[in-house]
Amino acid sequence: MNRELIVRSSSDAVDFALLKDGKLIELHKDEDDNKFSVGDIFLAKIRKPVTGLNAAFVNVGYEKDAFLHYHDLGPQLSSMLKFIKKARTGKVKDYSLKDFPFEKDIDKNGSINEVIKANQSLLVQIVKEPISTKGPRISSELSLAGRYLVMVPFSDRVSVSQKIGSKEEKDRLIRLVKSIKPKGFGVIIRTVAEGKKVAELDKDLQNLFSKWITMCKRLHRADHPSKVLVELNRASSILRDVFNDSFTGIHVDDETLYNQIKDYLHEIAPQKESIVKLYSGSAPIYEKFGIERQIKTSFGRTASMSRGAYLVIEHTEALHVIDVNSGNRSNKAKNQEDTALEVNLLAASEIARQLRLRDMGGIIVIDFIDMTKGDHRRKLFDHLREEMKDDRAKHKILPPSKFGLVQITRQRVRPEMNIKTSEENPNGSGKEVEAPIVLIDKINSDLERIMKGNHKDKGIILNIHPFIAAYLNQGFPSQRFKWFLEYKKWVKIQPRDAYTYLEYRFKNKDGKTIR
Repeated sequence: MNRELIVRSSSDAVDFALLKDGKLIELHKDEDDNKFSVGDIFLAKIRKPVTGLNAAFVNVGYEKDAFLHYHDLGPQLSSMLKFIKKARTGKVKDYSLKDFPFEKDIDKNGSINEVIKANQSLLVQIVKEPISTKGPRISSELSLAGRYLVMVPFSDRVSVSQKIGSKEEKDRLIRLVKSIKPKGFGVIIRTVAEGKKVAELDKDLQNLFSKWITMCKRLHRADHPSKVLVELNRASSILRDVFNDSFTGIHVDDETLYNQIKDYLHEIAPQKESIVKLYSGSAPIYEKFGIERQIKTSFGRTASMSRGAYLVIEHTEALHVIDVNSGNRSNKAKNQEDTALEVNLLAASEIARQLRLRDMGGIIVIDFIDMTKGDHRRKLFDHLREEMKDDRAKHKILPPSKFGLVQITRQRVRPEMNIKTSEENPNGSGKEVEAPIVLIDKINSDLERIMKGNHKDKGIILNIHPFIAAYLNQGFPSQRFKWFLEYKKWVKIQPRDAYTYLEYRFKNKDGKTIR
């Protein structure tokens, strides 16, 4: 299994595409104006507690107040409030917590009015980005995530990922971490820590401890609200969470990002530093790796699978609904039951991919093709769980119901990835789509001006939608051959999956746009 990360940079955003054996499985966008990323920590001010909701609205600088429920306060809230007050007044100089006197944990079934008050200062962490009309969801139970460990201030608990199966390995890791962790901090051991030596764990822990000290130093002069700890840039956070030995390539089209990723990889996996490559090809990086075409076929209301089967994906206010259809699929199965099983297993793999790709969250209901055999339903359920094993979002899958429906809940921390893949018919509604004569006339007119200008002796490249590119190359004499007869110069035609139907660019041999 090969994994590749493709990073595309533009003036206002950075796009990340994660490929598994050449197939797109995750798509992320890091925008410059995103001020509320998951993991960021803010010094905020309580706006008002609401007893009826047992929650409080908190000013973190977003247009709508963030929502903080009582259960997201964390048991060590009193200790944190005491620490913040002393840190802001300069009474605390040692931020290590080793000599800090902890307060009693708050009652887990208590009331919001008993523990916090309006205008109180509080450290909060973004756990869900603003989505639709809702402000960010926050927690005051802070955690600092590293490569192998997650450090939790004001705690002493050491826990380990449930995905580590071996009891001996769990005991070994807990024993090691307890011997190196600083007093006053809890630690969660991540799955990737399995098999790691104490030196690697200690280095990761020291990096997290340094981040904590740096954040605390900012509290003394910080305004309300203000960001006091910034989560890693999206490239580094993706690598931190998904990178493993199966990665065979990281391709980047921006030199600054290339150096950042190379430096980060040098820290976490120096033996893999050589897989980071700076892309300098003439074609756009997403075009080169076939990502644009996969985006156009993977998003939208329907998602195609092999041999005619397809999914229909609908989104309502309350949930997502996915319908599995066999289409015109034909196979050598002897009966309908075997055909249903084959299509359902194929659909389960594609659904697991779609959930990650679109970052769909909330309640998802899947209508698989009906199967009468109990062992087939169990096989489908086990296969779906196996396919979703690599999904980093918290999720729960229920067995097929009596109606053949499978229900999934999946955590949503960022807005759903929604890419428009359909275009309006340029010839008007209800008319057959063909290469518009007006477009060809416009291309001819632009080419004539170019040939009469200063570019006559230089290479000319036309970037255009694949449908129009095929039209220009078809027949004899083709439109392209007519250009050769007229101008005694070949025009190179490059199809571009990312272009809309009427979009085109003339470029010179250096890749600079002429027209």
